[in-house]
Amino acid sequence: MEKQRLIDAALDARSHSYCPYSDFAVGAALLTADGKIYTGANIESASYTPTVCAERVATFTAVHAGEREFAAIAIVGGKAGEAVSDFCPPCGVCRQVLAEFCEGDMPVLLYDGNEIRERTLAELLPDTFDKSQLKRGI
Repeated sequence: MEKQRLIDAALDARSHSYCPYSDFAVGAALLTADGKIYTGANIESASYTPTVCAERVATFTAVHAGEREFAAIAIVGGKAGEAVSDFCPPCGVCRQVLAEFCEGDMPVLLYDGNEIRERTLAELLPDTFDKSQLKRGI
């Protein structure tokens, strides 16, 4: 996996953010098992609840295209119009959506403008509630 290529794709996706209310632009780049990259940016709404995060845009776009196997995701974010200067981990909802489609050992790459921090999805979402609980009737 070329980490910098994935970070660069997330940085590019961030430039497409629509964030007039929070002024916080996020980009995500999701790498499939066969090397394709699907990107997303956060898209806000004046009524707030329909707002969607960059990670979910990328994931849903990939799933809509028929993808089901993912190798990594890169996420960048920060004040719109400024360079990335801090790590931007995925929110809880995005972690749960990623857990629906990705394995727990999938790398999640976070970038602060200087350094790439790598975590696994399981580290970010321990004790995941997933389809295995539903199959057991819990």
